[in-house]
Amino acid sequence: MNGVRLENLKQTAHAVAAQFGEKCEVVIHDLTGNELENSIVYIENGDVSGRKVGDGPSQIVLDTFAKRDEADLPDHLAYLLHAPSGRILKSSTVFIRNEQGRIDYIFAINFDVTELQIVNKSVTSFLSFGGEAGDEPEPITSDVNTLLDQLIDRSVELVGVPVRAMSKEDKIKAIQFLNDAGAFLITKSGDKVAKYFGISKYTLYSYVDINK
Repeated sequence: MNGVRLENLKQTAHAVAAQFGEKCEVVIHDLTGNELENSIVYIENGDVSGRKVGDGPSQIVLDTFAKRDEADLPDHLAYLLHAPSGRILKSSTVFIRNEQGRIDYIFAINFDVTELQIVNKSVTSFLSFGGEAGDEPEPITSDVNTLLDQLIDRSVELVGVPVRAMSKEDKIKAIQFLNDAGAFLITKSGDKVAKYFGISKYTLYSYVDINK
């Protein structure tokens, strides 16, 4: 049954990519094997984000899984991503469930709107009488190790203190940010985070459990 469903999704992905052209990337993540690190099993126009079959999910996917139960996860539509190449992508993530309500696949569409944003910025600048910029797009990565590094960097920026000067409270704040962002869904992330902050894995998970 899963094989038939996956083939149907691939057929749909090919049709969407053909309809909207080379600027439209379509990605299928297979979660039936519970391997987030290598979840991409099909991709059209992968040069849009620089990813390929065998790569992992984006921060948006990790963050979504970390904060909600699968049964309550809504599709995430029309948001912005920032590719490593600098491209801005308008993206939608659709969760494909089985009969039990468990998410088996993720169907994602990423459309390169970089040139459109440049045009829009020029027009907006010409017509604008003041105001604030829109939302900052989230970064997109080609592998979960890079994603974990980015999350660790963001946790340090959040605390505002170098690791060597962090107090216990600072480290708790950083580690709870990582937990909320889904960092510990990545295999062996606990080892890397514990080493980075100079604490044991026991201490790491005790910091995660604080305030629960």
